[in-house]
Amino acid sequence: MAVLIRQYKLATGRSVEDRITEQDRIERYMGMFPREDVKQLQDGKKVTIEKDVWQLLS
Repeated sequence: MAVLIRQYKLATGRSVEDRITEQDRIERYMGMFPREDVKQLQDGKKVTIEKDVWQLLS
C-alpha cells in the first residue's frame, strides 16, 4: 500500500504533515505533478513542489 506524504507550513509557521493513503487521491496528485517530479517520487525521493515537500513511500 502506497503512502503519499505532504509536508507544508501554515501561515502561522507551524509545520504540518499529511499522509494520503487513498489510491485514487494519490493518482490524482501524481497527474498534477510534472513528469520529472513524478519519476523522482516513484524512486522514493523527496520533491519540493511550490513550497510543499512530497514523498511517495511504497
